[in-house]
Amino acid sequence: MAVTGSRSWWGERLLGRRHDDDLWVLADPAVTYGELREQVRLLAARLAAEGIGSGSSVALYVPPSRTLLYAMLAAWTRGAQVMLIDVRSTSFEVDRLLRLCEPQFLLSAQPLPLLTRYLVKDAPFTVVRRATGRPAAPDVCLIQSSSGSTGEPKVIGRGSASLLAELERYAALEGMPRAGERVLLLNSVTHTMGLVGGVLHGLNSGAQMVFPSRIRAETIAETARATESSAIFGVPVHFDLLAHSALGAVPSLRLAVSAGEMLPLRVWTQFRQRYGLPISPVYGTTETGIIAADLIGGSEPPILGRPTAGMEVGVVAGELRVRMECTPYLWSDRADRFHDGWLRTFDLCDQDSENGLLTYRGRADSVVAIGGLKVDLTEVEQTLLLHPHVREAVVVFGDVIEAYVGGDATLTAADLTNWCRSRLSNFKVPKFFRISGGVPRNANGKVIRNREVLRRQGETGAHTRH
Repeated sequence: MAVTGSRSWWGERLLGRRHDDDLWVLADPAVTYGELREQVRLLAARLAAEGIGSGSSVALYVPPSRTLLYAMLAAWTRGAQVMLIDVRSTSFEVDRLLRLCEPQFLLSAQPLPLLTRYLVKDAPFTVVRRATGRPAAPDVCLIQSSSGSTGEPKVIGRGSASLLAELERYAALEGMPRAGERVLLLNSVTHTMGLVGGVLHGLNSGAQMVFPSRIRAETIAETARATESSAIFGVPVHFDLLAHSALGAVPSLRLAVSAGEMLPLRVWTQFRQRYGLPISPVYGTTETGIIAADLIGGSEPPILGRPTAGMEVGVVAGELRVRMECTPYLWSDRADRFHDGWLRTFDLCDQDSENGLLTYRGRADSVVAIGGLKVDLTEVEQTLLLHPHVREAVVVFGDVIEAYVGGDATLTAADLTNWCRSRLSNFKVPKFFRISGGVPRNANGKVIRNREVLRRQGETGAHTRH
């Protein structure tokens, strides 16, 4: 069944292969494939009336909701390019991204004063045609962004062939949920694992998506038990919550999958003790999608698993690289990251010569992961250096993001917190500031970036953001 009745699109089979009464989402209320197709058809008609069609570029700035998923699928059925903007972004970040990418249309919903549900039912949106917008980039249907070391975001474009190839890798991955199984999805649907490994794989395989009403340990566990979920997909913080839940085991659960950042061994061990199964790793990047996984071996962290079908990887000077046909970066060649057909991941890894298992050893750049979200500490530094009273800044990460700032005596932690909050998403804002006349340097005059040394050599009192 074609959603639009007249237009063919790259993912038409994803929506058309299930019966109308087959369940797509288990939530309050449940949604069938027939209802999904009808919602997508209605929104596609609305987008067509706004002038959105083949070759259009559309930015979605919509809270995590069924509306977001319907609008994304509807735009794709119209042949448009979809750009996803995280609603946690500040107006400064959104404006910067819009100026860089210049989409023709912006679909935006009013910010929710209190997001009481993980995936809300409705998020009414407006459509604005932007006078400065550019048509879609050739062969790109999805645009995502992530932090950049220069302060400018990395803009990543993926074509339909890339997304369909990733779905094939998931389909071939032993242990992935299949038709009729239920997946409790905790990953953000605007990021790669939640979108492709969760929502699109569910459409492709017939696995049913389950969303909890709230991200609380008891609510997640109760939802998994009530819906007889076979799998839970999330990031380490979700499994840390579940490991400390007062509720007992979930008898139907056969798979727990963590993505986004390295899972602490402590969480892996505690979860296994409570639920009787290990947490399995899935590793990938926004640029490539899934790279490696181990859903059946029970590998302990920091093992990432084996490269998935069709992924060619190599380890050069301890750093993992991935073969790609062309650069994934739009409006920039990113020569520091993509060269001669290879993408630098900046992840330090070992690969076992006998079984191919990849083991994570850390980062080769300034990117850290917080709650599954990537933060480039250099971007935070660059933001601080834009402050008129800041001369120097060093940003490091321990348990939280810490900033060591050299500047005027009038500077306060509150000043810097407000400055960062107006320009950075909340999860990027330092929680600890140490302000002095200058940042600590070694005997050769180089800036010190060792966190322990910075703490010892700081000149004035520490300030913690609340």
